[in-house]
Formats: sequence, structure tokens, C-alpha cells
Amino acid sequence: MPEKLTFGYLYDFRNPMQWRRPWQDLYAEILDIVAWSETAGFQGAWVPEHHLAEDGYMPSPLIALTAIATRTRRLKLGPAIALAPLYHPVRFAEDCAVLDILSGGRLEVGLAIGYRQREYATFGVDFTKRGRLFDEWLQVVTRLWAGEEFDFEGAFFRFRGAKIVPGPLQERIPLYIGSFTEKSMRRVAQYGDGFIGNADLCDLYAAKLREQGKHQASARVRSTDLFFVVARDPEKAEAELAPYFHHVNNTYGDWFNEDKGVEGLTRMSLEDFKASGLLQVKTPEAAIAALKAKQARMPLEHVMMMMPPGLPSAKFVEYAETFATEVIPAFQ
Repeated sequence: MPEKLTFGYLYDFRNPMQWRRPWQDLYAEILDIVAWSETAGFQGAWVPEHHLAEDGYMPSPLIALTAIATRTRRLKLGPAIALAPLYHPVRFAEDCAVLDILSGGRLEVGLAIGYRQREYATFGVDFTKRGRLFDEWLQVVTRLWAGEEFDFEGAFFRFRGAKIVPGPLQERIPLYIGSFTEKSMRRVAQYGDGFIGNADLCDLYAAKLREQGKHQASARVRSTDLFFVVARDPEKAEAELAPYFHHVNNTYGDWFNEDKGVEGLTRMSLEDFKASGLLQVKTPEAAIAALKAKQARMPLEHVMMMMPPGLPSAKFVEYAETFATEVIPAFQ
């Protein structure tokens, strides 16, 4: 297992109606928090992507990440995840190269195909062909990042003389791919430098690596622990934080179920959410033990938690500081 484990937060820039604030103020405050997180000892800042969300879930992660890049110096940063088939591959490769340069080579990209038909319809992309499109898309982007100039004739993309100038600062931008299924995990093993998502799928990821003829030692996992918090008084923290994480649960639950395409979270009452055990609030000692146990089971290199939408920044910093001072040192 990796000797070192790093930690960061997902920032979705949401602004739920029940806690709504001026958008400009919210964005500025989140950028301040990201900058603070670097000084506190966190090592990553990640921005996910969704569209058509009433709470303003970030639709343009690369732009948000550019702002983050200008406010930080050491944090690794990237989309986690970007919905790859909704971008033209040449434009995406160019934008990432520029972002990598602006960040001083700190970009690490998380990608997946998404699961909401409405998002594809909005962009005029055929949802039923998204897997094959993504495979072709990955071929193009990885070749462009590698510095190639080439013509391409595929089922979805056709162009001549494609190249990107300037190229990325890094020789290879680290690429992590998300997956819910055995079929899509093949793609992770074939194209990715690692897997990003639910740690319960790590055995499947390792099996697909072996099918690709890759040694399991090459496995790299980034776990998305969205409902994980550390507090000295877990009972008090759960009561305080549950409404914000409940909003997260219910919005994801609605999206998972609108097309019946993904199993997982479902909409529930606040009381049912509190009783569900989904929100894991642990003491620092219990958190260290749980993370070390997870690290022993899989090639875990980074844990992505989240800043829940609506939570006042001062309260978020209070909990994040506890994690930084009492948990992170155990993994350095």
C-alpha cells in the first residue's frame, strides 16, 4: 500500500435555495476557503460537474479550476469529475493544457460519462452511444496530450492535422476515470492512470487491470468519501451538519433515479437520513483507524471529501481544521 495518503475536498459551488446567497459572494468565499485549505495542509482541490441543477451545481469546472489555480501554489487540482462526452476532445485537450501551465503542472483530471439523459439532451449528444463516444474521445485526448499531430477518422470525430500548442507542462497529465459498472471499468484499466470513485469497486478495478496485462502494483485509487467528517463531538456535529448533507443525498438520489440508470442514494426525509448511517462523523482517532484499514485493503493514494453546499464557511473551516491538525499528520 502507499506509504503516504493525501486528502482534499470537492467544491461543487452549489447555492441551495434554502441557504441562497449572492452568487458572486459565494464563489469568492469558496476560493478563499480553497486557498486556506492549502495553508492548513490539505493537498487537493477538486471540482465536479453537472448541468440543469436548480442549486447551481458547477457546470463549468475548468473555469472554476483556473480561478483556483491562481489562488494556490501547491494543491493538486482538477475536475472530479468532468463529463467527457459533453466536450469536443480537441478543445478539452487544449483547455487542460493551458490550465496545467497556469497551475504550474498541478492538474490531475478525473473523467466519466455521466448517467443523466437530460444533460446529454441539452448538449445534443446521443446518450445511448456515450460509451463508444467516450472510448474514441479518450484516444484523441491522450494522443494530443502526448504531443502528437494527426488526422482522425472515427465514428464520432473526424478532423485533419489536430495538435495542441502549447502542450501541457507535465509530460503526462494524470488521468483518473470513474466507473459504476464492470463494463466501464475496462475503460478505467485501459486508459486511466487510476480509478476515482467508490472504494468498494477496487477489487473489480484490479481484476480489469490484470485483464489488460497490467500489474496490480500499477493500481491507483482515489476514494470519494463525500459523507465523511471528523469532529471531537460526533453527536453534536451530526445534528449540525445533517441538513446540509441531506440536501446532497436528496439531489443525487433524484438524479440517480430519474432514468433508473444508477443504484445508490435515494431521496428520504431528514430524520431517515440521520438514521441511515450515510453521514459518517468520526472522532479523529476513529477516523485514523478507519482510513488505515481502508488503506490496507486497496492502493489508496488520495481521499476526496466534500464541502457540503450551504454550510457557512466558518463552520466548514472549523471541521476541516480538526481533520488537518488531528488526522493528516498520521498519514504523512
